[in-house]
Amino acid sequence: MTWKCGSFEFDERIPVIMGILNVTPDSFSDGGTHDGLEPALAHAKAMLDEGAHIIDVGGESTRPGSDEVALDEELARTVEVVRALAAQGVCVSIDTRHVEVACACVEAGASIVNDVSGFRDPAMVEFAAACDAGLVVMHMKGEPKTMQVAPEYDDVVAEVRDYLRDRAAELVAAGVAPERICIDPGPGFGKTPSQTLELVRNFHEFARLGYPVMCAVSRKSFIGWAYHIDEPLERDEASAAEALMACELGATVVRVHNVAATAKALEQLRPLVVLGLGCNIALVGEDGEEREGKIAQLNHAITQLCSVPDSQIVDISSFYVSEPAYYEDQDEFVNAIVLMRTGVPPRELLDYLHTIENSLGRVRTIENGPRTCDIDIEDYQMYVVDTDVLTLPHPRTLERDFVVKPLSELRPNFVFADGTVLTDRHVRYGKAERI
Repeated sequence: MTWKCGSFEFDERIPVIMGILNVTPDSFSDGGTHDGLEPALAHAKAMLDEGAHIIDVGGESTRPGSDEVALDEELARTVEVVRALAAQGVCVSIDTRHVEVACACVEAGASIVNDVSGFRDPAMVEFAAACDAGLVVMHMKGEPKTMQVAPEYDDVVAEVRDYLRDRAAELVAAGVAPERICIDPGPGFGKTPSQTLELVRNFHEFARLGYPVMCAVSRKSFIGWAYHIDEPLERDEASAAEALMACELGATVVRVHNVAATAKALEQLRPLVVLGLGCNIALVGEDGEEREGKIAQLNHAITQLCSVPDSQIVDISSFYVSEPAYYEDQDEFVNAIVLMRTGVPPRELLDYLHTIENSLGRVRTIENGPRTCDIDIEDYQMYVVDTDVLTLPHPRTLERDFVVKPLSELRPNFVFADGTVLTDRHVRYGKAERI
């Protein structure tokens, strides 16, 4: 719903740009450029003018192979910059893995603690529970000095996802409110370029955890590897394109060096649409295989959704078997939820969905009756309408178990276009079970 960071709150449905302010002499792409109070404040102002919502202040380089900075030095680099920005009403994040720095900077006015070590230090967890700052929990395999020495994973996406799930749960158990937590898969931190690429192409897996997800790929080496750009300073356009792709998949916060390029790219972000699919007449399958036939029918529909112009499927729920709703004298249904990004307006999209339904033999003789395929627009972000043809959000969504359960699987804290929050408190029809 919202990411709560001290006195600041950010709507998860709208991308939040976090501008990087490295007050270090040795950061990998801009070391020394903003070292010192006045250059740092000037660069922060420029990023805010370009559209940054948060300024992330870092006093220790965590590039691969870097050495740990003395605590006094990190404090000297960061505290006054944080204090000056906070005094101007800026939402400031402190990028540190040291509790002493986090404590001093929050006291100076920082509203976010961005810990690249993922709150491994029990003292950092204790401090997190005692303050009200927003928290960024990042995955890093090992330490900056050695993290790129042959990192190995059996399944990088699953392992990083489960790590972040568990770290967030430990923070909640320690007393941290869930709405304060943001998770960062840590691209490039203890991952090869190919592992990192696999990670960022699966941001939807992290969105399923129910926390805001940070995309922190700006100028990183995997972009140089994937786009054949050796010079970090020349990776800004590619970084902005990656940020847009990440947000389409479900990222909420983008941490970037070039705010202007990122803000321009994010203007192309397409609305998120929630589609509910259902079938209880199988055109394939023999006795004992009716359910498999219904699943096949929905898979046909999903395949056809891929042909809707200016649209992309970003996630698909598991299949759920459900009791019939409203008109009970019929066979059980198989249902699923599809999340799609689209540039097609709602009314035009509805026409495409009807075409898909008709191609799969949809018959509309009985209201809420048997059907080979039904595709409902449950929600279309940014659109709230009520006409004879289309009502958004769908007025019956929250009373239907076969919609609520699969949508909860994909986006546990989903907020509809009208501000309604996903809940199972109003479920009355169509009891569903995951297949």
